[in-house]
Amino acid sequence: MRIRAGYEIVYECPQPTPMLLMLNVHPTRIGDLETPDVIRTDPPTALSQYRDIYGNLCSRIVAPAGRLRLSADFVVRDSGEPDPTPAYARQHPVEELPDDVVLFLLGSRYCETDQMIDLAWSLFGTTEPGWARVQAILDYAHKRITFGYQHARPTKTAHEAHEEQCGVCRDYAHLAVTLCRCMNIPARYCTGFLGDIGVTHTTTPMDFSAWFQVYLGGAWRTVDARHNKPRIGRILMAHGRDATDTAITTTFGPNFLAQFTVITEELPG
Repeated sequence: MRIRAGYEIVYECPQPTPMLLMLNVHPTRIGDLETPDVIRTDPPTALSQYRDIYGNLCSRIVAPAGRLRLSADFVVRDSGEPDPTPAYARQHPVEELPDDVVLFLLGSRYCETDQMIDLAWSLFGTTEPGWARVQAILDYAHKRITFGYQHARPTKTAHEAHEEQCGVCRDYAHLAVTLCRCMNIPARYCTGFLGDIGVTHTTTPMDFSAWFQVYLGGAWRTVDARHNKPRIGRILMAHGRDATDTAITTTFGPNFLAQFTVITEELPG
């Protein structure tokens, strides 16, 4: 399968403004690119790149005063297979987890495990450890939250989303990530492209998507509380503890987001 992906994001800044960008595909997907995944800036702006502690590809720029356009348009190959559902994947005891995985059991900015641990154990304490427990958490988060772009709020946490019972894809992910961590299942937040491939097309504008991964059976497994079903054509951009670590852009000064367009579509073979 071939997928066209890209974006056009326009900022207006009253003064030169440093920015961090996490707009490239994740290094694990670079080998699948048919055309280069290059961040274009208009006006041309100096850009440097590095990999963060999670292995994500990050870019640094100083946006000039005035209008700045960030864009990309590339083609990536994909297996065309839906997300695997490893029903027999084992949940590891905490003491067996690799050192670099233990971090994803801890609370974080948007995932308040300390506020939700009692609820989690009351809901899922009797479920079978492993994939069955993860699925129970997915089902709960999927039913608990009603989706709506009008419910989006950049400061909303997992506990707040649970209490308000509404949100967007990041809120589903934060809630499910938090509940998994409370049940000693390592979970990390993911962001990337996810088009309407293999599902009924929607009339809502395309956007970047949030999902998450759980560590079961010695590997990271992709799961999605918003859709709660295997999907086709995910293109990972970044993963981390929560949305703080995977923000598409982080700005260090006043700015106005003037335009935001995302492209994700299947191309002929």
